[in-house]
Amino acid sequence: MSKTVALALGGGGARGLAHIAALEAFDEMGVKPVALAGTSIGAVFAAVYASGMSGKSIHHYVTTMARSRARLVRRLIGARVRVLPNLFAGFRSATLIDAEKLCARILPDGMPQTFEELQIPLTVVACDLYGRNETVFNSGPLGPALAASIAIPGLVRPVRINGRILIDGGATNPLPFEHLRGRADIIAAVDISGVPPADRTELPNPWECVYASIVAMGHTITAEKLKRTRPDLLFQPDVGAFRVLQFHRAAAILRAAEPVKADIKHRLGDLVS
Repeated sequence: MSKTVALALGGGGARGLAHIAALEAFDEMGVKPVALAGTSIGAVFAAVYASGMSGKSIHHYVTTMARSRARLVRRLIGARVRVLPNLFAGFRSATLIDAEKLCARILPDGMPQTFEELQIPLTVVACDLYGRNETVFNSGPLGPALAASIAIPGLVRPVRINGRILIDGGATNPLPFEHLRGRADIIAAVDISGVPPADRTELPNPWECVYASIVAMGHTITAEKLKRTRPDLLFQPDVGAFRVLQFHRAAAILRAAEPVKADIKHRLGDLVS
C-alpha cells in the first residue's frame, strides 16, 4: 500500500510562483496529497490546487496572466480600496489593495466558495494582528480566509473576520507544515523564503524595503521553527534572487524553480514507492 503525503506551501510573495513546479512534480508522479496547508501566496496556490486544477493548468493560467504587465497592473488597480473621500487621512490609506477584491481578480473562475467544496482538505493560516497569534481556517467561507492570509502589511488592507483583524499569515507562521501532523504518512513542505544573492547591494526604495523586511522576518521564523521540528521532506527552490512583488517575472521564476521538480521526484519517490 502506497504511503500518503500531505503538502505545505509557504509565503514569500512572487517567489511563491515556484510552488507551481512542486505541484507539477506531484502530478507527474501521480501522487495526490491527502491534505494541504498554506500561508499567504502558498495558501492561494494550495486552494487552487485543492479545487481540482492541475499543476500544469495553474502554470498556464499564471503565465498567461503575467504575460501582459499592463493587464496585471489593471487587475491590481481594480482591487484598490475605494477611499477617495478619505484621502486626507493619509496616502497609505488611499493606496491599499482590498484583499477580497484582489482574490476575486486573480483566482480562476469557478473556484469553490467554501472549504467543504474543495477536493483536498485545506488549512489556511493568517495572523491575528492584535491577538499576535496565528489564526487557522479549515472550514466555512474560503475567500475571506485566503484574503486574510495574503493581507501583506502596507500593501493589502487587513481583513476583518468574526471581529478579529487579520493580516498575512507569514507574520506568525510562514510555513505551516505542523498543521498537517497526523494527516498523512509523509509531510512535505516547500519553503520559498530564499536568501537573496550575496552580491546584492543596491539601496531599495521604501516599499521594497518594507516587503523585503517582511520576507526576512518570515525566513527567520521558519529557520527557528526548523530547529525544533521539521517536515519529513523540505524543498527549497532557488528563487531568492527574485523580489517579493515581481509577479510579472513569472516565467523566469518558474524556470528557476524547475530543478525542484527532479528533487521532489527523487526524494519523494524513494519514500512512497
